[in-house]
Amino acid sequence: MTEAVGATSTAPTTRQVWRRARGLLIALTILIVAGIAMAALRSGDQHGRLDPRSADQYGSRAVAELLGDRGVDTRVVTTLDEATAAMDDTTTLLVAHPDLLTVSQQDTLHTAMAASAGRTVLLSADTSLPVLAPDVRSEGPAPVSARTPQCALPAAVRAGDVDLGGQRYSSDTPGADSCYPSGGVPTLLRLDGPGSGETVLLGAPDILYNDRLDEHGNASLALQLLGSHPHLIWYLPSLGDASATPEGDNSFFDLIPPGWLWGALQLGVAAVLAAVWRAQRLGPLVTERLPVAIRASEATEGRARLYRRVNARDRAAVALRAASRGRLAPLLGVPPADADSPDVLLAAVSARLPDSDRDLQHLLFGPAPADDAALIQLADQLDALEREVRTS
Repeated sequence: MTEAVGATSTAPTTRQVWRRARGLLIALTILIVAGIAMAALRSGDQHGRLDPRSADQYGSRAVAELLGDRGVDTRVVTTLDEATAAMDDTTTLLVAHPDLLTVSQQDTLHTAMAASAGRTVLLSADTSLPVLAPDVRSEGPAPVSARTPQCALPAAVRAGDVDLGGQRYSSDTPGADSCYPSGGVPTLLRLDGPGSGETVLLGAPDILYNDRLDEHGNASLALQLLGSHPHLIWYLPSLGDASATPEGDNSFFDLIPPGWLWGALQLGVAAVLAAVWRAQRLGPLVTERLPVAIRASEATEGRARLYRRVNARDRAAVALRAASRGRLAPLLGVPPADADSPDVLLAAVSARLPDSDRDLQHLLFGPAPADDAALIQLADQLDALEREVRTS
């Protein structure tokens, strides 16, 4: 007994710890490297999208410089207050991502559009149409490709074929110009604005990208749409805009998307069902003969390994002491029912070994060992006590 416990109670070696943890560490390293690689690959494509200060693939610095050569001043703004304050009869307002605006921001922008005699260009507007262009309907997206004007709008006629697609628009507003159709539905729509100005809807912003500006008539159409007034306000909506979150309007739960709430509810229901399933009674335990015979030494060593894996020195000590008391009781003439009784068993051991200087109370009924060395020492002392009782 002592040999088996001593062989399986030592602390895990460095090699054992590495074997257990290397799979998790390798998987974690792969995830980190893959995440960094994907972020690095995608960051080059997404950085500065539609930003007139960016020279990247999807930036718009080229069109801003061409407008500057023609005397058009381009000003970049990131808040709604800046955009609406700069709007007047001499400005063109370009809204890069109108669908990112909240409903309250869309209302504010629509009011400013009604008071301005300038031009407003909305890029890829879809969910914002009911507020910013209530007379326009979205007819679904189309692929971006070279398309012909098929309209009488002078800017489109002069530009000729351009790369357009994306959102398609329809409107029954009199005097609207419907250009560059896809499936009979235009991807560029110009209509009179809510005031004395005008609104232009572009289904896709590709004609403004640096890498596509020199293709077909993209540059011509972009310069005509954005250079009709001496001042261009380039509005890039940002999450840091204070007007997007008015104080007192939204609670914490209002800021959580509805999909997350439904997902959390489904997870909660699934957890309850799993708990009910796992809690079902499968009936009483039925004893069954093992198909093979297992040697006692193998069972002991296997149990010891389990104790060592979870550092269960307390359980190992309880098992060692209980086994020793069970073997000592018949040797001392103590009934099996009293083997775990300190008063009866300790008195019998003291009577058999009156000259023993051991602390029998601590040895047979003491606390759990503090470390593996103390556990091994406990096993040795229990073995020694049993030998003395047998030979006395």
